[in-house]
Amino acid sequence: MSFFTRPFSPLGSSVQEQRDRWERKRSRTARELVQTEQRYCQQLELVTTFFVEILKAKGTLRRDTRESIFGSIKAIHSANQSLLVHLENGYFGKGLDQFCSHLHLYNMYVDNIYNANKALGIQLKKNKAFRRFKKLQEARPEFNNHKLEELLQLPIHRIDQYKHFLQDLAANTSPDNPEFEQLARAVTAVCEVSRRIQDNARCHENHLQLCRVQKLLKGRKTKVLATGRWYIREGWLKIVPPKGSEAKPKMFFLFSDMLLEAKRCSPLHPNNGDKFAGQHAYPLQDCNVEKVFGHTRSQGGLLSLTFPKAKLLLMSSNQEDLNDWYQSLSSAVRKLQSNQTVVHQRDELCRRPPHAATDDHDMLSNNPSRKRNMMSAETSEHPQNRPAEHQCSPLKRMKQCDAPEQSRAETSSSSCTIL
Repeated sequence: MSFFTRPFSPLGSSVQEQRDRWERKRSRTARELVQTEQRYCQQLELVTTFFVEILKAKGTLRRDTRESIFGSIKAIHSANQSLLVHLENGYFGKGLDQFCSHLHLYNMYVDNIYNANKALGIQLKKNKAFRRFKKLQEARPEFNNHKLEELLQLPIHRIDQYKHFLQDLAANTSPDNPEFEQLARAVTAVCEVSRRIQDNARCHENHLQLCRVQKLLKGRKTKVLATGRWYIREGWLKIVPPKGSEAKPKMFFLFSDMLLEAKRCSPLHPNNGDKFAGQHAYPLQDCNVEKVFGHTRSQGGLLSLTFPKAKLLLMSSNQEDLNDWYQSLSSAVRKLQSNQTVVHQRDELCRRPPHAATDDHDMLSNNPSRKRNMMSAETSEHPQNRPAEHQCSPLKRMKQCDAPEQSRAETSSSSCTIL
């Protein structure tokens, strides 16, 4: 029997091999970064030269409209040209570190991108001169059949590319390298902009969903668009009545703070045949979700929803759909209640501790002369404070009494009952 043994290699050679692999990966990533940056700057130059500058000179668009469409893309082009000079000369750490000070331009561009797309669409629809100008510019050979809409999205996509390039550079750079700290700071800064892009995309998609549901509802009394509200899901469920009559199918829209029950309008209606009428809005603040049937792999099941002033028994014949509803409702209620708990704890911390008032009382009771001096000083300096408070208190009580009446009036005027 013969044994093959691996030749002995000293520790120093294995460390050197690892460093060589890092250096090869780093060189490949650096080369790709430079090449893509060159192409990126060329495409930005197309937008700034053939659109921004010429439109400014010709006056085809007003200044506010031009700034709304193109935003900070000209300043972004200038910042990236400076970055490209550093990258081509091999100063990756220094160039990227300085570039991070200009990332606020990308933040401005990211926050404006959806308004820019909307403004561009309006001008293409209403401004015939701009529509003809855009078509002529895009026909230039430099554009290589790229549309303006595609070029305006380049800074958004470039941030994601920066994220991957910089992470690879930092991962294959030795901590002893002077550029390591600069690359690490650049990774953190670019990742923050990337998260901002993702958050804006989620907010925009949520806004589109809320607008879509609002258009599905008949009239304007059932308000779906609200600050901080998130769309979760929708679907048909049957409501099981308490007295055992036939279960009726209803359309339910689940949001982060409420469950909206609606019924389909009559298909014979000339305007609202494809819409829904909101019937009840159930707040999820104090909701309790339980699965009555559907724990096994049987067909369908029941969900029990308990609210402070109502109780719903919802049925579905689809087991998977029922489980999705149960998970979505439970998650929404749990998140809403956890957020309220955090707010309540924050309010408690902001209040004055009770022992502070006790300490003040003990201090004054132990020193009667100081108590008399403080009372006399308050009386002499603020002789009219107490009457003013008595004059204001009836007004405050009246406002507090009027507030419930106003909310009840608003609720009664809405076709959707809030329970």
